[in-house]
Amino acid sequence: MRPGATPPLAAVLTLALPLLVAACAPASPGPPGAAGKAAAPPSSPVLATASAPSGPGGPEPAGAASAGGAQADGAQGAAPSPARTEPAPAISADEAEAILFPDDAAAHRDAIDACRHRNAGTVAAPGPGHERIRCLLALRYQGDPQASASATALFDQNGSVAGLEREHMMDGGYRGMLHLVPELPVRAERRHLEWTVSAIADFDAFVADLAGAASSPVRYRHRALALRYFRSVRARTPSAYASGWTVAYNLSGSLHRSADDVRETLFHELFHLNDVAHGGWSQAALSPIYDGIVARCGTRISCLTPYSPNETIVKGGTYYSFQPGNGVVEYAAELAIRYYREQRAALRGKRLSKAPFKCGPPENARAWSLLSGEFFGGADRVAPCREGAPAAP
Repeated sequence: MRPGATPPLAAVLTLALPLLVAACAPASPGPPGAAGKAAAPPSSPVLATASAPSGPGGPEPAGAASAGGAQADGAQGAAPSPARTEPAPAISADEAEAILFPDDAAAHRDAIDACRHRNAGTVAAPGPGHERIRCLLALRYQGDPQASASATALFDQNGSVAGLEREHMMDGGYRGMLHLVPELPVRAERRHLEWTVSAIADFDAFVADLAGAASSPVRYRHRALALRYFRSVRARTPSAYASGWTVAYNLSGSLHRSADDVRETLFHELFHLNDVAHGGWSQAALSPIYDGIVARCGTRISCLTPYSPNETIVKGGTYYSFQPGNGVVEYAAELAIRYYREQRAALRGKRLSKAPFKCGPPENARAWSLLSGEFFGGADRVAPCREGAPAAP
């Protein structure tokens, strides 16, 4: 999970530990999943299991390119795992129905059945079932035309379906049992849907722009996602959790304060899904770097400062990227956020507020290159490091 927005350079955000684990909390009743992972409720439609590499569809290459990946300055990058030719990911009409009406389909049976007549689609529709899904979206969001238009545009442009989580009790570990109830992002809560739509449109543009600079296919899936909205009763956690190309979003989540916060939280959650889809890439590729840093620094903030992708510090602990118990998967997700932030700034012609991460210690450049090569086709639009430049403070 991502613990929250990165503060300005001059300020270090300190957060309580319950907030820091919020977005990766277990998602279902019953035994909690492994740390840092979330399990879907048992009755949820399974778009992909946490151990499987594909959702509906699989990891999606963006753009054609030659073999090989660009390396960060001064870094030795390993070759990315072999690319597979995959069909474009898609959510079927039956899956969309289950996402949109997880608990109350019986109450809407006649209208849902009427949407089935749209299953054949139209000449203009991109594929079978497209018009049926649009019909189901209109049915689910009836009563809020603006939200209906946003949810339909999201599906038309990205293939993602914004629906509902099932009501269930979640074992929140030290937070106790949490009661999660489905709630649509409509009317007073419509901003959450609008922030989600804006974030995913940003990811579409980001990946397309990176593909133009990549030396191999960009393989960071951000399309055809199941988005499930809910509210936690008398609690503000978990803010989000992800499993099997599904992201669940808490309308009362403590991290969802602004469009920027939501955008980076969603990118963080998508990294975890892509990491699993790439066979647990971070464990194999980044553990030697991560373990070496931890062996050298332990939890000493002064020692870890040059190596931490972001500035968030756990209250009473250390940098979130190196907080004991989080492991390399959270270091990797924070590294992905730093990569996204710096590439996005470069694509927009904006100056970075601090030295590029890759221009710090050699471990940073190696990790940067490995991440870029595996998920983003080796693309790096951040300016090269100045020769002899000092390490980032």
